[in-house]
Amino acid sequence: MKLNTFLLLIPLLLFFSCQPKSSQNKLGAEAYARYLTAGNEVSTATQATLLANISQAMQQGGSLYAVEFCNLRAAGITDSLSRKWNCDITRISEKNRNPENALETGTDKEMWEYFYTLHRNGVQHDTVVAVDGQPVYYRPIVTGMPACLKCHGSPQETDPATYSKIQELYPSDLAMGYQLNDFRGLWKITFTNDTN
Repeated sequence: MKLNTFLLLIPLLLFFSCQPKSSQNKLGAEAYARYLTAGNEVSTATQATLLANISQAMQQGGSLYAVEFCNLRAAGITDSLSRKWNCDITRISEKNRNPENALETGTDKEMWEYFYTLHRNGVQHDTVVAVDGQPVYYRPIVTGMPACLKCHGSPQETDPATYSKIQELYPSDLAMGYQLNDFRGLWKITFTNDTN
């Protein structure tokens, strides 16, 4: 019994001992809770919108058409949702497909390491940190559906035409080789201080 309790506490200990340095630049408890709720709402709605559109593209023309759709339309969808919620919605990854989704700041890299460690230990959550006075929400993205692997799985298992199109549209692509439930990236949502 004591061993089971200890094993259950390991992820919690990792969570609290691995808090990123960025979290030292704290928001007040009320602001933290407000931006955590808002970040969860925005990231959930954005992810659902993107997945619905990508699923429709897959049904319409398979993975080849979905890659072309993402290249032409995903950024526009995210931009329109950013305007709707008065925030900057981005996806970032160490293994990015679109160069605009690379880890750019020290905080991005720190949060990547933090969430990667948590994911390896079976812990998943979201958080808000203050970066230069701005609330920034981070939430992990995992390859949660088999359909994700049609464009992000192993190159050998990807349809050859789809793989060729990925190489054409994204010559510096790093976003392949994933398996189901792998840690793939982060939602990064930067709020203005007047966001409701």
